[in-house]
Amino acid sequence: MLHVRSIWNGAISFGLVSIPIKLVNATESHSISFRQIHTEDGGRIRYRKVCELEDREVTQGEIGKAYEDADGSLIPITDEDLSHLPLPTAKTIEIVAFVPNDRIDPLQMDAAYYLAASGAPAAKPYTLLREALKRSNKVAIAKFALRGRERLGMLRVVDDAIAMHGLLWPDEVRAPEGVAPETGVTVRDKELDLADALMDTLGEVELEDLHDEYREAVEEVIAAKAAGEAPPEAPEPAKGGKVLDLMAALEKSVRDAKESRGEAPEEEPAQVKRLPSRKTARTAPKQPAGKKSTATKKTATKKTASAKKTTAKSTQGTKKSTAAKSTAKKTQAKKTTPRKRTA
Repeated sequence: MLHVRSIWNGAISFGLVSIPIKLVNATESHSISFRQIHTEDGGRIRYRKVCELEDREVTQGEIGKAYEDADGSLIPITDEDLSHLPLPTAKTIEIVAFVPNDRIDPLQMDAAYYLAASGAPAAKPYTLLREALKRSNKVAIAKFALRGRERLGMLRVVDDAIAMHGLLWPDEVRAPEGVAPETGVTVRDKELDLADALMDTLGEVELEDLHDEYREAVEEVIAAKAAGEAPPEAPEPAKGGKVLDLMAALEKSVRDAKESRGEAPEEEPAQVKRLPSRKTARTAPKQPAGKKSTATKKTATKKTASAKKTTAKSTQGTKKSTAAKSTAKKTQAKKTTPRKRTA
């Protein structure tokens, strides 16, 4: 860590404990940068810093900073002016609280730094803070000033070092208004099951195994051009049609993911189709002409006897009903016939 150039020197304020530290960048960019050229002759395009009043190029040592007021006037501000700011965080990373790490919204996380102990006297308090963070399973929230503004930070342990993530202030994170679909959508359980199956099939990945394929492709193009060769051609992208059936797309995604992992795709379950029912019964074994099977005779006899019984019962019920109606009519007639009066 000592060979890395520090970008800020100060101290961590941990209650009454002060820990001298150096702030160094924890990340580095591997992206390929290009220079601007004049396309006609290949000449470099450079940006020069020119003073408007003197109309000449100035060196970096001659350049300072100023605040532009509303009327356009410039107010020079020097590093000496900023060093006397009435803030405890001007040269100090002031720890203000310890919270569980799930309290930090990842949207707030900004640049990452390592905090290196500055000198032998800082080793003991540095180790004390590191071990306290480990045992508490919490992160420290701190305030510090860097590059002309006060910032928020989160301190956590990475291996045997203390790292600090710059955090955006809560009011700098926009609310996700108007981002989610406004149309109401119903997701079926089967679709969720297939989505879960796809997630399980893709599984986990070691982040160390991931690499920047775009950068590698650009490096191949540069190497080919430097050697006077034609740059490699990009493969034609697969023609994809519009996905109209979400279930079919999920099922295909699961199959493709399994094949890419070398797993044998599951055989689709056989589909059982119900045949249309026939009007005629199954053909019985042929019998000699003029003969009927005993079972057929018995069945016919039972059906005939049952039919006769049903007919007899029906007839008897009809007769009783008719007789009852006739009797009721006679009784009613007797009741309604007026008696003759005697003179």
